[in-house]
Amino acid sequence: MVICDVDGCLSPESSESFDLEGLNLIANHNRLAIHQRDRPIVTLCTGRPISFAEAMCRLIQNSVVPCVGENGVWLWDPHANTHVSDPTITSEHWEAVQSARAFVLEKYGPRGVVLQPGKSASVTLYHSNTSILHEIVPDLKAEFEQHGWPFRVSMTWLYINCDLTFISKASGIRRLLAATGIAADRTAGIGDTMSDKPIAEAVADFACPANASPEIQKFAKYVSPQPEVHGVMDILNWLARL
Repeated sequence: MVICDVDGCLSPESSESFDLEGLNLIANHNRLAIHQRDRPIVTLCTGRPISFAEAMCRLIQNSVVPCVGENGVWLWDPHANTHVSDPTITSEHWEAVQSARAFVLEKYGPRGVVLQPGKSASVTLYHSNTSILHEIVPDLKAEFEQHGWPFRVSMTWLYINCDLTFISKASGIRRLLAATGIAADRTAGIGDTMSDKPIAEAVADFACPANASPEIQKFAKYVSPQPEVHGVMDILNWLARL
């Protein structure tokens, strides 16, 4: 199994259009993986809302292996068509998320900060000027600590992700491995930012497309010379040669 990030790997993190030609290469790979059972199937581990992850799974023709959404909050199982949240999230945690969301809108909304819709147990901030996001990160961390809200704050290329401290891509992958029965030493991962370090730590082989940040490339066994989805396809070919 190959566990792949979405933004910066299979699609741009910005609002640019999908590279449908490139995604079709991944879809063809998955069709062969399912029918010929001679290559690893590609599934997803992303910070995007689980509905986005589900749509991407359908697009790349993964109809058999669960995917991880919202940085570990959710698993979507395409075989059973079920969405299951991490069972360690309590009603108090759900309430803390709602309180944090209201606080963020009240304090940073006047500066043009908006929230990414579709998140349920995390809060993701966006502003078209990323320097504003970088500026408010320290203040945001301090405010969460003062309120006693258990969030981990991190930056991607274009967003601030605020996730429950005990939920991560790593915890999502652990649930994914348990659900599939696939051993960690039979997995590989693909990512492009430090938010994908938990993927690198959870799999046997980790690789990056060319557009990956220098920080995350340090954890990669292979860095493709090609960016984004064509880099992912190149990585799948690299894995086949191992």
